[in-house]
Amino acid sequence: MAKAGVTKKSASAFSEPPPTALRAVRLAAGKERRRACPRDDLDRFSLAGRDPIDILEASNARRVPELVPIRYGRMAHSPFNFYRGAAALMAHDIGKSPTPGICSQICGDAHLGNFGGFASPERVLLFGLNDFDETLPGAFEWDLKRLAGSFHVAAREQSLSEASAKNIVLRMAQTYRQRMQETAQMGALELWYARIDLDTLINMAQSSDTRRQRIEMAERALHHTSDRAYPKLVEVVDGQPRIQDRPPLLYHGAITTDFYKDIRAFWHEYVSSMPEERRLLLARYEIVDVAIKVVGVGSVGTRCAVALLLGGGVEPLFLQFKEADRSVYERWAGRSAYSNSGQRVVVGQRVMQAASDIFLGWAHAPHLGADFYVRQLRDMKISLVCEHMSYNELLEYADACGWALARAHGKGSDPAVIAGYLGRNDAFDQALARFAQAYADQNEKDHRALLRAIKSGRILADRNETTE
Repeated sequence: MAKAGVTKKSASAFSEPPPTALRAVRLAAGKERRRACPRDDLDRFSLAGRDPIDILEASNARRVPELVPIRYGRMAHSPFNFYRGAAALMAHDIGKSPTPGICSQICGDAHLGNFGGFASPERVLLFGLNDFDETLPGAFEWDLKRLAGSFHVAAREQSLSEASAKNIVLRMAQTYRQRMQETAQMGALELWYARIDLDTLINMAQSSDTRRQRIEMAERALHHTSDRAYPKLVEVVDGQPRIQDRPPLLYHGAITTDFYKDIRAFWHEYVSSMPEERRLLLARYEIVDVAIKVVGVGSVGTRCAVALLLGGGVEPLFLQFKEADRSVYERWAGRSAYSNSGQRVVVGQRVMQAASDIFLGWAHAPHLGADFYVRQLRDMKISLVCEHMSYNELLEYADACGWALARAHGKGSDPAVIAGYLGRNDAFDQALARFAQAYADQNEKDHRALLRAIKSGRILADRNETTE
């Protein structure tokens, strides 16, 4: 993989051995990285020149102005919600921190809520990362810091002790490290074909509560399909199917009028981004309606539309057109190699996931001046409600996420180099736990700063809306 442009002094002189080199050579190269950036230094982050509200406001530059108050209202709901929406803020804080300079395709927003179940093309329910808006080649530890911090924040949300929160982060870090050692021993094809299916996670559950939770997750996923969504989302108006308006989260508006001006060129570019056999499949459908959808926490305000397609006039398919802007890590990792940010997202997802949505593609909307990626709205995609997990459930979920992230990084990097850097003792685990606790403290301070900014009128927030 090409270098990520990680420009710290410790990274600039580092030349990774080619992936065809002997495994021992690549392991040794990773171990050598400890000289430039000891594992103990991974607990650091920088707050220099930082006003959290200014950074959040800057991240709104391309968002739809009338939706920004909903974003702030959702982030104000709790420190955990704030963390979910503050990827730009965290990128600012860790982008300048010491790094060993080991490049991987990263998720860029690997908090615990962005892991979950999704369907393979063979309709097998898999587990792994399922959100890639910020994906980019970058420093592998950035994902780990984002994930570790989210577990500590989530543990506090459940009023768990600091010792319990630390144990959860240590479990995630240890699992990642040990699974990366295993990944480094895999052959290239073995790793590429490796996947984590939900049945495996169910069978690995150590507690009855975790097993029940994962079974329920699998059952819910079976209902997250276009045909199940159709009667809930569609009404018939003048004999024509139409997506129901549910303002302020789902509605028709000016953005769809603008989008319709681009639809032919947009659709042609999207279809062109697909393999030939998928183009034949898409030719069996036609778009009958488009509506705006407000999604997530961090994504609120970005342009997002839902399209209803029908095959043969009766078979529904919902596609989501989601705006893709520059990754929040491009300031520190370098500009993406792709001129279309939607392509950046799609390529990153295809690299990191074991299998991806067959309708995943990208296009540009000239009238809006925006890049988009396209995916199915409902394709058995499901996430756990992490805010209500018990200590044991969070511990086991940390284990699953650490494993999934190691597998994803293994595909998007040279796993032997990462394994060589991490080593076999717990120095890395302890540093990540120290970081997570300190950053959870900072996250609470930043959340309070947001509440003060809302109270003072510096920013406007719609507190009547929370997450979806």
